Amino acid sequence: MTTPEALNKLNACDIILASKSPRRQQLLKEIGLNFRIVNHLEMDEVYPAVLKAEEIPVYLAKAKAAFYESLIGPETILITADTIVWLENEVIGKPVDYEDAVNMLMKLSGKMHEVFTGVCIKSIDRETVFHASSKVFFRKLGEEEIRFYVDTYKPYDKAGAYGVQEWIGYVGMERIEGSYFNVMGLPVQKLYCELVKMMEDRRWKITGDVLPF
Repeated sequence: MTTPEALNKLNACDIILASKSPRRQQLLKEIGLNFRIVNHLEMDEVYPAVLKAEEIPVYLAKAKAAFYESLIGPETILITADTIVWLENEVIGKPVDYEDAVNMLMKLSGKMHEVFTGVCIKSIDRETVFHASSKVFFRKLGEEEIRFYVDTYKPYDKAGAYGVQEWIGYVGMERIEGSYFNVMGLPVQKLYCELVKMMEDRRWKITGDVLPF
């Protein structure tokens, strides 16, 4: 089977994924990209209070790319991303402990929330930023179900205290409008298309959802 030319060109580059997320790492592997993982530097994920919804992960993805830009060489493509859960005009972040995770899921229970992911692709002289959004509808969850999930899966590294690919996604999610993989943490279809576009256009300019930094 012949590998697509664009994928061969991408895999000739030094692709860096700056992320601790095993879900993002898995998704990049599944589309056939060769990449290395960098996550040894810690960045404070703070953002201006005036930002709302998709503006927040876009800003943070750009901030992460700037934080890691010293690693970029002539053939490097750096990928950074950030995902948030947005419920009733409020960010639902990562839980700090067991009870926080339970309380987050109680808030999400029986409601629709949105998942926004911002992605930044950066090379030595080029940058593009984009976002994806998905609407997630949970049925009404019982407290016993929520506590079972948190006890078993310990979702402390996940925005909104849940993983769509885990038990709670199977039994609690009524439907998703938008990309399923975005809810996992990386809109890989959109990312792949942006990477291919970059390889096809060597005159690539700075584009995307540019926010003041």
